[in-house]
Amino acid sequence: MIILYIIAGLVLLILILGMIAPSEFAVSRDIVVNKPQKAVWDSLISLKEQQEWSVWGTRDPNMRTEFKGTDGEVGAIHLWFGNKQVGEGEQELTKLVPMTRVESELRFLKPWKATNMGYFDLKAEGNGTHVTWGFSGKSKFPMSIMMLFMNMDKAIGKDFEEGLSNFKTYIEKK
Repeated sequence: MIILYIIAGLVLLILILGMIAPSEFAVSRDIVVNKPQKAVWDSLISLKEQQEWSVWGTRDPNMRTEFKGTDGEVGAIHLWFGNKQVGEGEQELTKLVPMTRVESELRFLKPWKATNMGYFDLKAEGNGTHVTWGFSGKSKFPMSIMMLFMNMDKAIGKDFEEGLSNFKTYIEKK
C-alpha cells in the first residue's frame, strides 16, 4: 500500500511540475558591426557563409555538412552531421525581410528531437549595423519539466555571444 502512495505522489508531483513548467523559451544577443547593412545582410542570408564564423563548426572540425536549394533564398537548407557536442539537424531559411530580418527553422535530430525558430534582425546604426541573433522554441510535456532546472539563456547565450563576436571579426575583415 505504501508503494501505491509513493507512486501516486510521484505522479502528482510530475503533473504539478508539468503545470508550472515554462513551455516556451527565448534567447537573444546583439552586437554592432562596422559594416553597412547591405554587406551584413548579404552575409547572413547565406547558410554557406554562416559556416565561416559558426561556433559549432569549431567544436567538431570533422562535422559533415550538406546544402540543398538555392543559398540565400527561402527554402535553402543546411544539414549537419556532427559529434555529440554538435549533434545532427538542419536549418531552413523560412522568411527573408530584405535588409532587416532573416528567419529560419532549426530542426534538431540528435541528440534529441526539437524544432525551434532562429532569426537575425538588422538595423542601421551610424556607419555600421546593429545585429540581433535570436532563438526561440516550445517545450512539450514532459520535456518542459527540464526547463525548470535548465536556463536556456545560460545554456546557449554564451554560444551566441561567441558566434556574434566571430561574425563581427569575419565580416569586418571581408
